[in-house]
Amino acid sequence: MGLAAKRQPLEVIRGHSGSPGCRGPNGFTLIETALATVIVGVGVLSIVAAQQAFHKQNAWSTNASTATRLGNEIREMTFRLPRHDPVTGLILPWGPEDNELWVGDFDDLDDFDGDNGDGLIFSADFDPPNGPINARREIIANMAGWSQIVTVRNVDPFQITDMTVEDGATEMMMVEVVVTYRPPRETVPIEMTRVSWIAPN
Repeated sequence: MGLAAKRQPLEVIRGHSGSPGCRGPNGFTLIETALATVIVGVGVLSIVAAQQAFHKQNAWSTNASTATRLGNEIREMTFRLPRHDPVTGLILPWGPEDNELWVGDFDDLDDFDGDNGDGLIFSADFDPPNGPINARREIIANMAGWSQIVTVRNVDPFQITDMTVEDGATEMMMVEVVVTYRPPRETVPIEMTRVSWIAPN
């Protein structure tokens, strides 16, 4: 009886102390808290990265759609134009005639290759801006950073990929439109799309 009474305090003391490293009844250890913080942090960072990727992809899709539209505006505008001047019917001189001073005066395809035969640029970055333009030859407003680069060339009817044919050398003509976009705070434009077709007329 006396021996049991002496052992009782020892058992009580062991019950309160427990084994080393065990958490108390009302809290977590430092290791458990650190692991929980890491797990939650990784999850939050993953969500933020996925959201950023979504916004970036969405912006690219929007810009690609806009570029396709701008390329097709030029195609629709020039699709029914004759290859050469409808008044004189002459292949040369190549480019706009002396009385054709702006895009509203152009009445054939070779006018869109410019005075020097190196194409025309319709851009919102010019001062004053001369583009981009729609199928009615009007400047499209609120298109900062966008440009349409139009070139017209003769091609070999049997080898349309041959880019060495001189202007006026054949009756077959190809029109190409390159649409570029310069993002805000950037200085170098990015090519967004390239559209080309053989002139039907």
